[in-house]
Order: sequence, then C-alpha cells, then structure tokens
Amino acid sequence: MTRLYLDRRGLALKQEGRSLVIFEDGSRRGSVPLHLLERVVLRSSVNLDSAVLAHLAEAGIGVLVFGGRFGGKRALILGDWHNDAARRIGQYRAYGDVDWRQVWSQRLVTLKVKGQLRLLQRALRERPDLRLPLTTAIGRLEGIRSTLTGGEAPPERVRGLEGAAAAAYFEGLCSLFPESLAFKGRNRRPPRDPVNAVLSLGYTLLHAEAVLACHGAGLDPLIGFYHELAFGRESLASDLIEPLRPRVDAWAWERFRTRDLRADDFDTNAGACLLGKAGRRSFFATWERFARAPRRLLRRYTSRLAQRLAEPVGPGADGAAESR
Repeated sequence: MTRLYLDRRGLALKQEGRSLVIFEDGSRRGSVPLHLLERVVLRSSVNLDSAVLAHLAEAGIGVLVFGGRFGGKRALILGDWHNDAARRIGQYRAYGDVDWRQVWSQRLVTLKVKGQLRLLQRALRERPDLRLPLTTAIGRLEGIRSTLTGGEAPPERVRGLEGAAAAAYFEGLCSLFPESLAFKGRNRRPPRDPVNAVLSLGYTLLHAEAVLACHGAGLDPLIGFYHELAFGRESLASDLIEPLRPRVDAWAWERFRTRDLRADDFDTNAGACLLGKAGRRSFFATWERFARAPRRLLRRYTSRLAQRLAEPVGPGADGAAESR
C-alpha cells in the first residue's frame, strides 16, 4: 500500500474515477489509484474539495493534515469505523477495572524501558568512547526495570518510575549527538533544537498511525488505560506508542549519524526549530521505510486488544502491547 506525502505549495488534489490526481500550478503531475492508497499526509497548503475527502474516507484512506504557524496543529480524517460495538463496550468496561489498568500500565512502561535499554546497549557497542554516560544511564534503567518486574506497583508508582527512566534515558541519549545540535533533553511545543524537531514530528506521525489503527480495530482512541482522560487527547493511541518511542529515537539518531539530516536542514523562527524544505524531503523519504514495521505492530496490538475486549468474560492482561 502507498502513502502519499504532499509538502509543496501550489498543489491540488482531484478525483478522476478511482484515482487521486495531483496537480501543480494547474498542470497534471501524476495519479495514484485509490485501491493502492492507504494514507495521505498534507504538510503544506493543498487545494481539494469536500468530495475528495468524502471519497477518501469512503475508501478507508486516512488523511493527516498539518497546519498552524509552525505546523504544530493537526487534523486527522478517518475512514469507516469498525462495526463491532462489543469491542468498544469491552473497552469502556476495562477502563473501570482497576486491576486491568494496573496490569496494562505496568506492562506498558516495562516494555518502554526495555526498548530504551536496547537502544543504549546498542549505542554502547557502537560508541565505546561514550562508556561513562551510557553505562550510567543503563545501570539506572536496569534498576527501574527490575523494580517494574519485581511485583505489582500502583499506577502512581508506575508513573514515577517512568519519569525516572525518562530522565536517565535522555541523559544517555543526549550524549550520542554532537554538541552542535544543542540537544540537552526533551523539549516540545515548540521544539528548540534539531533533534527535538525530528522527535516531535516522528512521535506525531506515529501517534496518528495509532489513532488510525484504533479506529480500524473498532476501539475508541480517546479511552486509554495508562494515560488519563484529557479533553481532545487520544489516550489509547498515546498508550500504544509508548513502547515504540525508542524505535523513533533510534531512527532519529541514525538520521543524524549518517548525515541524512544536518543542522543546516533546520530553521529557527521565534524560538521554534523546524525542518526546512530539504530536511522535510529527506525526513519523509526515510520515515516511510522506517514506519512500516511500527505500523504493522500497531495493527497487531489493536487487533489483539480489540478481540480480547470483545470477549464476554472480563479481559485478561494478554492484550497489552508488546514491543517485539
């Protein structure tokens, strides 16, 4: 299946029969058959009418639109909803089950910490010159993992452990990037350095994939089990991407390490660091190859979880996400 990324001004989309046709400044540039298309990502101003959006939704093609001054606003247009309402009823029932949420949350954070450990252990093999910061971070993460797997922990304890893991992890991760990138830790809204700009965009794209996977599996993306309810936040999608975040981090490290992305691919405007046009072109080209595996995992996560939640007996812990 094909993903279509549009990131140039002067583009327009029209439907001709069962194909989506791309125009640039009034000239036809190409077409994509709808049956081959799975996602459309609009990063710049693109002209299209409501009929095109309706046809895309009818065909089950998700549309992700970025807007706002720094591209920080996001809209997601979904296709047809899954028709098995028992899945959503089971999801709402599970949300009220304290034991279910405790098991889910602890497993989710454990998997995230394991992913963080794998990345730093790989980095230590490849960068022995960074032994001190990496081994320090790895030691702290191993202690947190042992605590998480050593017995049941209440949700507030799990959140505290996740925060401690993030602090240790990012201290190790920051050491992998050159000082010229000014990556000192996680920041966002807006990101203030090139690494955070890449991480923010990658996490946003991954989150959108999780929302679409929830929708396709018949789950309500707003009702999560680890992330609390918040107005307008797709908490279940936020849950599902937690174990996958270290994969995005590893991909970002590889992009800078191989110089696919460099400091001059970014622009700073009013304190916000953003990818320039050439940088976005490189980002989306390599992102699409990377995203195939996480996308498959999200489909597997949501399908397995939905089937569990639809069972007449209360759901077990088997539906929790796995990062492998």
